[in-house]
Amino acid sequence: MGSPEGRFHFAIDRGGTFTDVFAQCPGGHVRVLKLLSEDPANYADAPTEGIRRILEQEAGMLLPRDQPLDSSHIASIRMGTTVATNALLERKGERVALLVTRGFRDLLHIGTQARGDLFDLAVPMPEVLYEEVLEVDERVVLHRGEAGTGTPVKGRTGDLLEVQQPVDLGALRGKLEGLLSRGIRSLAVVLMHSYTWAQHEQQVGVLARELGFTHVSLSSEAMPMVRIVPRGHTACADAYLTPAIQRYVQGFCRGFQGQLKDVQVLFMRSDGGLAPMDAFSGSRAVLSGPAGGVVGYSATTYQQEGGQPVIGFDMGGTSTDVSRYAGEFEHVFEASTAGVTLQAPQLDINTVAAGGGSRLFFRSGLFVVGPESAGAHPGPACYRKGGPVTVTDANLVLGRLLPASFPCIFGPGEDQPLSPEASRKALEAVATEVNSFLTKGPCPASPLSLEEVAMGFVRVANEAMCRPIRALTQARGHDPSAHVLACFGGAGGQHACAIARALGMDTVHIHRHSGLLSALGLALADVVHEAQEPCSLLYAPETFVQLDQRLSRLEEQCVDALQAQGFPRSQISTESFLHLRYRGTDCALMVSAHQHPATARSPRAGDFGAAFVERYMREFGFVIPERPVVVDDVRVRGTGRSGLRLEDAPKAQTGPPRVDKMTQCYFEGGYQETPVYLLAELGYGHKLHGPCLIIDSNSTILVEPGCQAEVTKTGDICISVGAEVPGTVGPQLDPIQLSIFSHRFMSIAEQMGRILQRTAISTNIKERLDFSCALFGPDGGLVSNAPHIPVHLGAMQETVQFQIQHLGADLHPGDVLLSNHPSAGGSHLPDLTVITPVRGVLAGSDAACVLCGGCRLSVLQTRPGGVFQEEAVTEALRAPGKVPNCSGTRNLHDNLSDLRAQVAANQKGIQLVGELIGQYGLDVVQAYMGHIQANAELAVRDMLRAFGTSRQARGLPLEVSSEDHMDDGSPIRLRVQISLSQGSAVFDFSGTGPEVFGNLNAPRAITLSALIYCLRCLVGRDIPLNQGCLAPVRVVIPRGSILDPSPEAAVVGGNVLTSQRVVDVILGAFGACAASQGCMNNVTLGNAHMGYYETVAGGAGAGPSWHGRSAGARATLSLCPRPRPRPRRYPVILRRFELRRGSGGRGRFRGGDGVTRELLFREEALLSVLTERRAFRPYGLHGGEPGARGLNLLIRKNGRTVNLGGKTSVTVYPGDVFCLHTPGGGGYGDPEDPAPSPGSPSQALAFPEHGSVYEYRRAQEAV
Repeated sequence: MGSPEGRFHFAIDRGGTFTDVFAQCPGGHVRVLKLLSEDPANYADAPTEGIRRILEQEAGMLLPRDQPLDSSHIASIRMGTTVATNALLERKGERVALLVTRGFRDLLHIGTQARGDLFDLAVPMPEVLYEEVLEVDERVVLHRGEAGTGTPVKGRTGDLLEVQQPVDLGALRGKLEGLLSRGIRSLAVVLMHSYTWAQHEQQVGVLARELGFTHVSLSSEAMPMVRIVPRGHTACADAYLTPAIQRYVQGFCRGFQGQLKDVQVLFMRSDGGLAPMDAFSGSRAVLSGPAGGVVGYSATTYQQEGGQPVIGFDMGGTSTDVSRYAGEFEHVFEASTAGVTLQAPQLDINTVAAGGGSRLFFRSGLFVVGPESAGAHPGPACYRKGGPVTVTDANLVLGRLLPASFPCIFGPGEDQPLSPEASRKALEAVATEVNSFLTKGPCPASPLSLEEVAMGFVRVANEAMCRPIRALTQARGHDPSAHVLACFGGAGGQHACAIARALGMDTVHIHRHSGLLSALGLALADVVHEAQEPCSLLYAPETFVQLDQRLSRLEEQCVDALQAQGFPRSQISTESFLHLRYRGTDCALMVSAHQHPATARSPRAGDFGAAFVERYMREFGFVIPERPVVVDDVRVRGTGRSGLRLEDAPKAQTGPPRVDKMTQCYFEGGYQETPVYLLAELGYGHKLHGPCLIIDSNSTILVEPGCQAEVTKTGDICISVGAEVPGTVGPQLDPIQLSIFSHRFMSIAEQMGRILQRTAISTNIKERLDFSCALFGPDGGLVSNAPHIPVHLGAMQETVQFQIQHLGADLHPGDVLLSNHPSAGGSHLPDLTVITPVRGVLAGSDAACVLCGGCRLSVLQTRPGGVFQEEAVTEALRAPGKVPNCSGTRNLHDNLSDLRAQVAANQKGIQLVGELIGQYGLDVVQAYMGHIQANAELAVRDMLRAFGTSRQARGLPLEVSSEDHMDDGSPIRLRVQISLSQGSAVFDFSGTGPEVFGNLNAPRAITLSALIYCLRCLVGRDIPLNQGCLAPVRVVIPRGSILDPSPEAAVVGGNVLTSQRVVDVILGAFGACAASQGCMNNVTLGNAHMGYYETVAGGAGAGPSWHGRSAGARATLSLCPRPRPRPRRYPVILRRFELRRGSGGRGRFRGGDGVTRELLFREEALLSVLTERRAFRPYGLHGGEPGARGLNLLIRKNGRTVNLGGKTSVTVYPGDVFCLHTPGGGGYGDPEDPAPSPGSPSQALAFPEHGSVYEYRRAQEAV
């Protein structure tokens, strides 16, 4: 655009701490400015103040702060803001009421059951955004052609619908008037199936606006996509945040004469496009700030590096944002921020809790960085406000930050420089802990210097930040070493070389405005308008005309909207997308056909089918050509090209760069003389050899030894990263190396998991994520397991150790073993374990195969010598069919494909372990496998000692016990004896009932898994989950009991029900919390042409300082519940899904409520329920009352109600209703003792993780 009219163009990133201003002035030169976002003593609004200062300085005129600014000199203002994000994090948005279809008042509270921390017994969850709920009497369902249902109507997806109940607007009017009387002015309207039938929501919206509501967000307009839970959250976020945004925008405009009437004002949205301020809404604003940085490096680094893929690395004070760009923006269409799942296009920006302010700890022999942060206040120790030691302090101690390059804004009076002395003092306290462990611990070693401790923490921080980058790239089949690292943000320059080196990257690109790259990205961004609507057509030749018509209509909407903003048609481009998936799967991909031109067998808009197959193959490693492809959504993205052209590149320099000063920086091996350069004095062609520091007003760049920095034509810094000089690492314990190996082992297991999820074909693995991958030591002991499915923690280890003992010398590299037998360490028959040995290390993957019949495999060598034995595997999977009244596998193709995927995952583990062995040697890798197990052992011993010491101090014995019962009366008894001197315990289950005739028997591995899970919960912090957790523990389980049954015993229910009771018994013995629902509420429905399985939430137990989470019972060892069955696929109507109020036990802290879930059947089918806690109530603790029992009711069409009991199978018919009441959690403490206002475990984290990597782990840990 330029500035031919002689006016200013401003791009402003208003962050949480600082506001960055980028201004293109008349004549084309650039001014940049950074100021505090909040400084009420000096100005009311930071962006306005930034504009005022630049106008005043450039125009040479006095502009008083207390008067509106003259906007005649301003051509445009572009802004990214954290206003919406901060309101969401701090829960400071508008007062909102939710209007939802009757029967679903608690649907958004129940959500998807994904948990932020699987091991936190308090189940912390952010609270919902709405203040009140009104249930709307209306209902629309999908038409299935039943007799007597009336004339169907057609939805905008093309589906036929039945309006079972029109909206009762008369009854609703009085309720809405009541909301107005209570001061609520903003509404979110979320009705079932409104994505395709929006008329009911529109009627409610018209009424609400007539009555005087100032903001009404309809879910059918906010994001018309299937799945009511994220659609509902999106509408609520829009209603909650948009009024706050509008107030901010209006206040900003009032700071200018004429309220910016003749100035183009644009705001950055989460998708990386700009929008006019009147179209800037809350649900599209949560990534407004970070999105600018992605646009910034995509428009600069990607172009200057010749189109090489780029990883964005934005390291700030409290968190780090990681993203990827390879010619087009990578979007996600559903992601969570501060506990709210938003269904809207967002750049895939992955936020991890690691930044300059991340705190440093030494725990049980391990260097730990974060996730806790010092925040802006009090900040790191060097800020002189009594803050904790952080990564910033470590860098300051190492000489990598120079206090003289920072302004004097620290200390209580905010007038002092950074304090290296405070950093050293704070770090010395941690170093004392480190050296005490080294000199007095299990492996005595020489103490470390303060600098060595600081360097250790920096190395661990670097490895922690590498993990999400590996996941982001390798999860989609990309090699991280093939990327350029684009580094920006205030803290990233100190770590860029080390991060790139660890990932195998050879280039780091740091823009000359890296400290303000988000603001620069706003200047370079384009204006975007999107249009989207749902669809349910097949992608087939007979629908191509309809698809083209819909795409053309949406394209016209986008073009009209951009032309209305002043863009000529020549500056407008559009891109069409189809949201495609294979029928029968839930894994949809939003694909563009811009690289696949139209053919004779495609829509005119392009060959979306070819684009879908290509991307599906790249991301998942296979395609399903025999399955039809379904179009879920149609989308068009229109772009008005409007980015500024920058013309302020520095001139070439002929002389050598001037060294501003010399300093001492610490690297591996000691201090080195390090020259310091000022970025402002560097010009094109200057080359700087590491080590050196490059300083500007916003950041410090460390060029490490062996690296070389060069100034590019545009004034940016391009660093060539040299190979790391290999150090000597021996098998003896080094706490720093231990922390690094911990991350490396976990990263290997995580990457194995992503390969398995990518290449598996079944819904159970690909979409429900019911699997784990792990590394095992030479003795078969678990070393690292990811993602964490607790039932696999003990089962996989038991299985691997059984195979080592069983095969002995017959176990060779290249072999692949398959096992699922409970007596051989398995959890239950549907879980198949694949094991691959490699040079004294074993890789394993465990996945659920729900259609695997009843085959039992103690050991099957599926690939001896590298050849997959398909015939032998097929015979084993079909063998149960030879037994009368039994069947073999029902889906052999998927079973074999999933097994191949497990083999591929293990091969990935073998490759990565091989690289680790090549780098360090087999003896070192095996030694650190032992060290990491010993670290877990130490953490558990510390916990047991602390528990025993606490009881001893209160005069209580060191023996605790607990007992509970299965519904058939079988007791589960536990006696725990603590040894203070050893930090050990005996867990004795003697007295537990004998094995039972039914399927509730639990193999020994289940109890061990439950025990590891409970020990991790009791430790209360992140520790390696491996064999070491059980080293301080001796477990006594009587043979022939329900917890160690005979090989012939049925065990499938033990995995999902008995396991829950074992967890309750262990936690009860330690008094950790009251019992949770203790049941997975397994519901199965099927007939000749469909099958459906779900598990349903219940109440969580209360604890010493928290109320139990309603519908938040820990799904410790089984599948996560789906919010609803898909009505297109299953003949079921979900009639009701809400909290079962009052089902939680009373107590000082009350137990969480269970849920009520009603299913109306539309076809004949077989209903099976496998549930517990229908006889024995979940216990309370310390005077707390027990939770309510569960109840399973079948209501026949004729009104007859039948109690089904806890376990049964029954034929259901059209019109029958199944009503499931799940148990509540137990209460904690005397109900008459008033609870203090508890610390809010549901408070949103101050710096939440975000992005596709986090969503994957979050979904996995909900399993």
